[in-house]
Amino acid sequence: MKSKRYIVDTTLRDGEQSAGIVFTIEEKVRLAKLMDQCGIYQIEAGIPAVGRVEKEAISRIMASKKRARISAWNRLSTEDIRHSMECSPDIIHIGVPVSYVQIYTKLKKNKRWLENELLRCVDMASSAGFDVTVGFEDASRADISFMTNLIKRLEAYRVLYIRFADTVGVLTPGRTADSVKNILEYTDMDMEIHVHNDLGMAVANSLEAAKSGAFYVDCTLNGIGERAGNCDFQKFVAVGERLFDFGIDKAASMELLREFSSILKMEMME
Repeated sequence: MKSKRYIVDTTLRDGEQSAGIVFTIEEKVRLAKLMDQCGIYQIEAGIPAVGRVEKEAISRIMASKKRARISAWNRLSTEDIRHSMECSPDIIHIGVPVSYVQIYTKLKKNKRWLENELLRCVDMASSAGFDVTVGFEDASRADISFMTNLIKRLEAYRVLYIRFADTVGVLTPGRTADSVKNILEYTDMDMEIHVHNDLGMAVANSLEAAKSGAFYVDCTLNGIGERAGNCDFQKFVAVGERLFDFGIDKAASMELLREFSSILKMEMME
């Protein structure tokens, strides 16, 4: 029997960071319905803190979904989380920079501040009854011991799983496998992998992560995303289905891809 792995589609959030790609509310709702129908486990629907239009799209996706879990992305900010709560998603996802270069240079904070703020944000969301996941941003350049210590703290807050993000796209398959195995050696918490395609290895890196124990794999339709893009949904499923059961309905996924291609053509014409 094939091992189970779960697809997390982030087309409507990270994919929309592609140059020139802006989905309308109707397009987001339509794509989310088709993702739901084809068996994608989780749909990252957007960033509520962006504003009213984004919130409306997420709320409408929540109202129409059948099986998929809908998540909303947040910075390490209680204000962001308040915006997400207004949309009532299934999952509140909190992104937290974990590499020292991002903690000290981007945030201009220290590790103690980051840990305290993260726990405060997680507690706020979980105390309100939401499932919570945490994304380790720039994890591929972060210290393993720092990340595992954070995970130990998060275990007490019943965080569902951790996202290991190769934010700047520097991973190779071997490094990906080693990183996932090293972290899972110290925790029973499930892991999600989120990679970028800067070196052309997003699909290969995602496959190695899944083989090494990551249960959740982030993809986008056609591999769209910031810079060189993300892990391509259709390519990853095609390569990985020999090893894993993704629960994807092929006929429904073809309809999803046709609709997506039609939307992209309209974007180009405009």
